[in-house]
Amino acid sequence: MQSASMELSAAAQSRTATSQAELDKYLAILSENATPFARLAPREKAALLRACVPRLLAVAKDWVAAACKAKGLNMDSSAAGEEWLGGPYVTMRCLRKLITALDQIQVSGKPKLPAGAIRVAADGRTEALVMPGEAYDHAISAGFTCRLRMEKGWDDRKVRDAQAIFYSKRDPVGGVSLILGAGNVASIPPTDALYKMFHEGMLCIVKLNPVNEYLGPFYEQAFQPLIERGYLRFVYGGAEVGSYLSYHPQIADVHITGSDRTHDQIVWGPPGEERSRRQAANDPLLKKNITSELGCVTPVMIVPGSYSASELRMLAENIVTQVVNNGSFNCNAAKILVLSESWPQREELLKTVQEIFQDMPTRRAYYPGANERFAKLTAGKTVTRLGQAVEGTLPWTLIRDVSSKNPDEMLFSTEPFCSIISEVTLPEKDAAEFVTAAARFANDRLWGTLSCSMYVAPSTEKQPDVQAAIEKACDVLRYGVVSINHWPAVAYGAMTPPWGGHPSGTLLDIQSGIGFVHNSFMFEGIEKAILRGPLAPSPKPPWFVTHKRSHEVAERMLRFEADPSWLKIPAIAFHALAGS
Repeated sequence: MQSASMELSAAAQSRTATSQAELDKYLAILSENATPFARLAPREKAALLRACVPRLLAVAKDWVAAACKAKGLNMDSSAAGEEWLGGPYVTMRCLRKLITALDQIQVSGKPKLPAGAIRVAADGRTEALVMPGEAYDHAISAGFTCRLRMEKGWDDRKVRDAQAIFYSKRDPVGGVSLILGAGNVASIPPTDALYKMFHEGMLCIVKLNPVNEYLGPFYEQAFQPLIERGYLRFVYGGAEVGSYLSYHPQIADVHITGSDRTHDQIVWGPPGEERSRRQAANDPLLKKNITSELGCVTPVMIVPGSYSASELRMLAENIVTQVVNNGSFNCNAAKILVLSESWPQREELLKTVQEIFQDMPTRRAYYPGANERFAKLTAGKTVTRLGQAVEGTLPWTLIRDVSSKNPDEMLFSTEPFCSIISEVTLPEKDAAEFVTAAARFANDRLWGTLSCSMYVAPSTEKQPDVQAAIEKACDVLRYGVVSINHWPAVAYGAMTPPWGGHPSGTLLDIQSGIGFVHNSFMFEGIEKAILRGPLAPSPKPPWFVTHKRSHEVAERMLRFEADPSWLKIPAIAFHALAGS
């Protein structure tokens, strides 16, 4: 299935484009340092990252303030919590997890796994527990787990042997990787670069997206220890800079977070006869390794069952969070609600969802092209607009009763990178049968392979046939993250799970991309991550848009990641409870 996604950031014009002379100079420095960096001892690499920690902490507040200003958020409101969490916090957690992994590699050659982490699943494939990891994670992420399901043929021994495989190489030869940064979430460009540097041994030049290039000075301050050694460089510019770098002879590797259209432009060239010829001959224009994360029409599958009033309310808040966060400019934002048409609580859930939307302030439509996409996807539809949209914002929008049988439905093939969520219903009434049908619908009808979620009432999940159907769905769903009862973004922020599209993507049918990032245990052979959490966690997670003290919790979580201590956890818990 090919996406009909539109390129949204192309209209953003860089204010501070880096000249080609400067790019060449930076690449020469990086190339000269690539092999010496690749051969640094893990303890030396860990020391470099430790030097970044206080610098990141020092710029965090100004970083968040700049992001809030750009997106029209009040720095002192709970809405600012998402900028703390999606920016400095996740980046700091990435640093801490990498430092821990490198320290352990120095001692034993591999990151240390939690006790009993490796097991064999019911289908005979190997699984690895990556969340919770260390003791602190048990306290902070209580009730949440994440297991990796490995590809067929990866037994226990092969999984362990391949872990942190770069660090088993003798005298590795380094290279330079180009990171084409995302314009929406602040932590993506630096954490993508950290993955390439400390998992794969590459040095990085990061071309920032014009949409959020205002973050460049904060990245440069935070990562000065890497920049001053000639190991990392942030540069600026639009498509012309990205193109120049992509085909530059000193670039060995490319990683892009963006749209499939941009990916195909780089790999196959502009649309036309020449691209078609190249694709038919499997002769890409870009003859370099390219990895990518390219978005998704993200399904949220609600298993019919009997939900209590509090469970239904928490479910509604969870759904709204996945649309409202970052103005819905997220590659993992909820886009398609998949429901049973005869589920008795269907109307009650949708009513609650609409009530919560109505109370949510609309967000600035800061991403270029959002208004045009909104107009195109809502044209001719029966839509419900919610919230008080003012100039520069878009309303929260629910499109109901989209036919699951329409082969040309644009909402199934186009990622609505704006404030839209749609509802589609399936005829299956029985919970187990619905699970099977919903998984089939997601695989066969929706574009993208990045992440999906499925929600099930505890009383329903206890039924043996439902349990079996969910396990089977987790196995067959072609997504990089399959999440039970929560937003897949939890896996993104945890850093220990991998983040990326399902490995079924190819250069000719890229879907949500090829390759993974994060993955702080440094596994290979990954098919997907399976995240699980309680339907109604207590306290309410700070990423919920209905949490009243999200910004206060998030700042404390950042300080904890910078310098972990059991003494800091009670204050985090207090504010988490107070804001629930």
